[in-house]
Amino acid sequence: MPELEVGSEQFTDEDRIYAGSRFKDVVDALFENPYQKVWGRAGEPPLPQSDVSIRTVFGGLIAHAHPPRFERASERTVDSGADLRWGPDRKGFVRLLHPDGVCLTGRWHVTEDSPYTGYFSRGSEALVVARYSSGAGGNLRGQIRSLAMVGKLFPTTDPNHAEPLRTANFITQTDIGGTRTPTINEAELRNAPDVTVFRRGPAGTLLIKVGAVFQRVDAEPTARQLYQIAEMGKPAGVPTNTPAFMRLVVVPEQPVIPGDHLDLRDEVMAQIYDRGDPTPKRTLTFTIDVTDEGHTTGRPFRVRRTFKNWRRIGTLVFDSAVVSYNGDKVIHFSHPSWRTDRNDPATATRINGKKVR
Repeated sequence: MPELEVGSEQFTDEDRIYAGSRFKDVVDALFENPYQKVWGRAGEPPLPQSDVSIRTVFGGLIAHAHPPRFERASERTVDSGADLRWGPDRKGFVRLLHPDGVCLTGRWHVTEDSPYTGYFSRGSEALVVARYSSGAGGNLRGQIRSLAMVGKLFPTTDPNHAEPLRTANFITQTDIGGTRTPTINEAELRNAPDVTVFRRGPAGTLLIKVGAVFQRVDAEPTARQLYQIAEMGKPAGVPTNTPAFMRLVVVPEQPVIPGDHLDLRDEVMAQIYDRGDPTPKRTLTFTIDVTDEGHTTGRPFRVRRTFKNWRRIGTLVFDSAVVSYNGDKVIHFSHPSWRTDRNDPATATRINGKKVR
């Protein structure tokens, strides 16, 4: 079997010179090369279905690559703030985990009071680019899969804002080991999900290796902090106050898309479009809920988290979406490095590309 072409997984000059992006440039890139010119139209090719295995992620159970590509990719996702990673050949990079997804654009709006800073404060409104994908070995309803949404906030409401802007990224997911979530309407996407490794059977070995690399590269392999959002737009001198936990849940009034064995990407597209029609017809809305009250129990292979006093502070509304090559291979979402104190940048595990604690 031929070696997987992975592109520039490591930190490169493209990452080093990042100084922000324009929302329009990112959106234009996503819509440049859809797999289907018009989603759902008769005669369009099927959406790609990528394999995720020990071989595709690590090069095999015993990999001899130096340096290991997944470890370099993990370092880069933490160290690089880049929004688009084109690579020298303009073909991007292979996303080793969650390779198949659907990208969405819309707006983040905080409508309720909260003690938090930055774009968690009341009245905050930002343009958003997100990617919804499935891991744990399946894209289809009925399969064990781990639904995940990652997103980036642009601190503007003008889609044609002329100056590049640095983005704030978030990462949310259902059980990292996977579950049989019937529809996206029932998924609870959290920055601190549960973990059930052995729900994936023999494929649990992959998850164990992934978690070990994440811990070696950064610190906490199963949760991602939210301080980038709490620091965005915050006045200098104002102490950062970041919620410990966030969840995204589809609003109750959102319709359920029918269909057995429906691909996640088709389900998301159908929330916004009619098949064969490129004009958006509807929106897809999630609530933004936050809390500081959470408790973690269990062992690394079976983690359970319980929460109290979720507070609904706003909505995340998507009004366009696309399944595209650049959405799978070019867009990049930064993973915030773990901080001992989530509000203090001096306590970060990685600083300037190095693990310092």
